[in-house]
Amino acid sequence: MTPHTPPHPAAGHRDHSGHQDHSGHQDHSGKHAHPGQHDDDGLAELLELEAEILGPLLDEVVGWVAQHVGEAPRTVVDIGAGTGPGSRLLARRYPSARVVAIDRSAPRLERLRAIARTQGLADRISTVQADLDDAWPEIGPVELGWAAASLHEVAAPDRLLRDLHAGMRPGGLLAVVELDALPRFLPEDIGTGRPGLERRCHEVLARAHWNAYPDWGPHLQEAGFRIAGRRRFGVEARPAPPGTGRWAHGTLQRARPALTGHLAADDLLALEHLLAEDSAGAVLHREDLVLRAGRTVWAARRA
Repeated sequence: MTPHTPPHPAAGHRDHSGHQDHSGHQDHSGKHAHPGQHDDDGLAELLELEAEILGPLLDEVVGWVAQHVGEAPRTVVDIGAGTGPGSRLLARRYPSARVVAIDRSAPRLERLRAIARTQGLADRISTVQADLDDAWPEIGPVELGWAAASLHEVAAPDRLLRDLHAGMRPGGLLAVVELDALPRFLPEDIGTGRPGLERRCHEVLARAHWNAYPDWGPHLQEAGFRIAGRRRFGVEARPAPPGTGRWAHGTLQRARPALTGHLAADDLLALEHLLAEDSAGAVLHREDLVLRAGRTVWAARRA
């Protein structure tokens, strides 16, 4: 889903794939690391735009998870819900379920509730403000847990997984969703500077541990879950869907501080050209963008 950010200091190896202040600790890629980046409207809008553009991909992910759920769940929990795109997907998939959206950020939860009201889902989705680095909140037994691009933002994910396992009904399912790589938007040759700018940007961000997360399979098993499945979902769209230019612009803007000082001078100039809104070659106005994005999903069951 994503703006992307540098690693959470307490998390050591992690960073968000670029997302929201999900888990209750990060800064979504939009996550930690930049003071003042929490809860800003620009990030929330970027996350909503991402969810809209990747709607068909996310529908496919939810459909695959549903194959492992079995009986329709009564309580569904969106862990690190952000502004709630996952909560809304789950509420529509399971119309008889109570959907609980957990996030640390009060402004994002307020935005979640506002969107739910406009979409007729206010009576289906409840919110819980909680920092998942502190403790798992008292919400009752869970049949389906959904952790999308949030688990790696928690300082102690293994502790959280144990708490989740304890809080799930026998037979309950946990779905862990991660970006399999940073989204890609640019052609190899953008018409200025050297070809391969986006690839070099991603190399810099990888060295800074953006979108870093482990194989969650062993962690889930250690917490007591049984792995029910793992699958990668991907999309490559040419031409890119409407709105991709705005998503690409917001993502590159958020990455720029991490790239400054690490990219070559000519690459930084090319990046500035892409971000200059009044430039004919700006990413906002380009017609040669390609959308390449993917998710890796683990489905794990409590025995």
